[in-house]
Amino acid sequence: MAGGHVGIAARRRRHRRLDDRAGVLDRGATRAAPAPSLPTRRDWPIAALLDHVPVPLLRIEGGDVHAINRAARALFVADDRIPAPPGALADPAAAHLRHAGRRWRIDAVALGDGVRLAALIDIAAEEHAAQERAQDEMIDILGHELLNGLSPIVSLADSALLAAAQGDAMLGDILATLARRVEGLEGFARAYRELARLPDPVVVPVALEELADDLARLFRGRFGGQVALSVEAQGVATIDRGQMVQALWALLQNGAEAALAAPAPPRVALSIAVTDRLTVTVRDTGTGIGSGDRARVFRPFHTTKPTGSGIGLTLARRIARGHGGDLVLLDGGETMFRITVPTI
Repeated sequence: MAGGHVGIAARRRRHRRLDDRAGVLDRGATRAAPAPSLPTRRDWPIAALLDHVPVPLLRIEGGDVHAINRAARALFVADDRIPAPPGALADPAAAHLRHAGRRWRIDAVALGDGVRLAALIDIAAEEHAAQERAQDEMIDILGHELLNGLSPIVSLADSALLAAAQGDAMLGDILATLARRVEGLEGFARAYRELARLPDPVVVPVALEELADDLARLFRGRFGGQVALSVEAQGVATIDRGQMVQALWALLQNGAEAALAAPAPPRVALSIAVTDRLTVTVRDTGTGIGSGDRARVFRPFHTTKPTGSGIGLTLARRIARGHGGDLVLLDGGETMFRITVPTI
């Protein structure tokens, strides 16, 4: 019996040693293949924020495109990797694509190692939002200007009725003032109609030197020897000549009036050149445009001049944009406006 007990004990010790070795192997295997790490708590708010961004966000690696947020997953009906993505996404030079019946602008940044982060901007939605803002601004401007124009007219009409009833000798002066206010309001309405009804440009090849000579003659006829004008122009551009003359005349007149109001000798410079685009610059020796007015300088009917209509610069910008270009006020010490129009 004693021998049997010894044999059983030896077998138990041998099993324990095998079990211990198996445990060591298991623990080694666990150390060699750790479980995938979860995102850190610091990363969670960023991921949640990106997921709620209404713009589709994508991660692009060569031909592989991955949806980053909810908007991208809904647009491409994919959880992560997008099967058969549009070819424009794989082309770093592509700026637009058409998908799901809409046109999108691709705003992408390179993250390195061939990885790009792209945001898709719905062009139609962006244009509609811009139109809504422009309409709201125009309605606000119209309401403000009409109220400012009508309030004194109503007051003057009441005064005229009272003067007529009393046989007041001031009646003639009151009616004259009333007539001037009505003319001012009529001028505002005409200016608004001109701005609202600007036709599409009818473009033809125009010799720029000849166009500049015509503007110089207009300038001399209006400002005589009061303001010095320097002109540089060369080349040919395909533009609507009448509209461009109207835009440039507004800039020249604006510059001349600003130069006359400054202590420095009044000068205006006009430069017109064509390379891969038409570039026109107008600068003057005025005191410059204050920071508060720079943001409103192209706003319809905004003016700092006692007799200004506030339409010239707005109309000039509309003409430039109607040609597919733009009019901007450049930063710097002197006042300089620049029109750029792509060549056809």
